[in-house]
Amino acid sequence: MNKPWEPIAETLRNEAAEYGRLLSLFSDQQSLIFKRDPERVLELAHAIQAQVDVLDRARAEREARVRAFAAAHGQTPAATLRSLLVWVAPEAKPLFEALITEVNLLIHRVRRSSRLNHRLLGSMVECHQEVLRRLRPDAFTVTYAPNGRLAVGTPRRAPTIQTAG
Repeated sequence: MNKPWEPIAETLRNEAAEYGRLLSLFSDQQSLIFKRDPERVLELAHAIQAQVDVLDRARAEREARVRAFAAAHGQTPAATLRSLLVWVAPEAKPLFEALITEVNLLIHRVRRSSRLNHRLLGSMVECHQEVLRRLRPDAFTVTYAPNGRLAVGTPRRAPTIQTAG
C-alpha cells in the first residue's frame, strides 16, 4: 500500500534530530563559556553555524514535502501540516501529532538556549571590557551609538614611528 505521508514523517524525524544536535552544541557552548575557554567557544560557534545550515536544509525539505502533499490533495501550498492530517491514515495521526509537538518543543528550546548563550557571551565580553577599562582607562572612550546605547571604543593611536619625507 502506498503511504504518501511517510516521506513527511521521515523529514519530521530528521528535523527533530537536527534540532537535538543544535541543542547539544548550545549546551557544549554554555559549558565552554563557564569554563572560560574563548578559543573553543569560537570553534563551537562555527560548528553551531554549520548545524544551523543543516537544519535550514532539513526544514526546507520538510516544507517542500508538505507543500507537495497539500497540492496532491487539492489544498493550498500554504496549508499547515496539522490541517493536512485529515488525509493521513488514522493509525499514523498519533505519530504526526507527536512529531509536530516534538519539533515545536525543540524550536522553543533552541530559541531559549540561543538567547541564554547570547546573554552569557555578552556578559562575558562586558566583564572583560570592564577589566580592561580599569587596567587602562585612557585606552577606551565611551560614546553613544546611533541606537542610543553606550558604545565603547578605542581611540586611534598615533603611529609610534613616523618617517620624514
